[in-house]
Amino acid sequence: MEDLIIVRHSPIHGNGVFAARNIPAGTELIEYTGRLISRAQADAEYDEIYSGHTFLFTLNDEWIIDANVGGNDARWINHGCAPNCIPYLHAHRRDHRKDRVVIETLRDVRKGEELTYDYGISFDMPYTARLKKIWACRCGAPNCTGTMLKPMDHERWTGGE
Repeated sequence: MEDLIIVRHSPIHGNGVFAARNIPAGTELIEYTGRLISRAQADAEYDEIYSGHTFLFTLNDEWIIDANVGGNDARWINHGCAPNCIPYLHAHRRDHRKDRVVIETLRDVRKGEELTYDYGISFDMPYTARLKKIWACRCGAPNCTGTMLKPMDHERWTGGE
């Protein structure tokens, strides 16, 4: 799988992951790896809400993959409002600590194209203008929402601080 992708500077943000060759739709690209931590541990160790940057991937109700420790190239895949990839959860039948996330192409991807998926970030707090600015999206898609944050309901979107 690794020969399908290459990491380099991204016009979206920092590093990005790009197709090293033409890749057909439905291709498994890479597993999202890192240290497995509990939600409580993530809350204690990281102030993710106000950083605008994260290598944390919510695995399930109990566990989070922390790609800051032991992460691979999957952590460099940027958010996109018109994504060409999607993360799939491979759930373990008995032990949620063994759940895995694999990134797969949604459509055919051309060599050199940056790979993106929708982060689907949400926080249990009002989405103020400040918070939306911190989590600004720079994907450049025609349908770009301007933020990586996903509304949970209409009341979550506010204009003020």
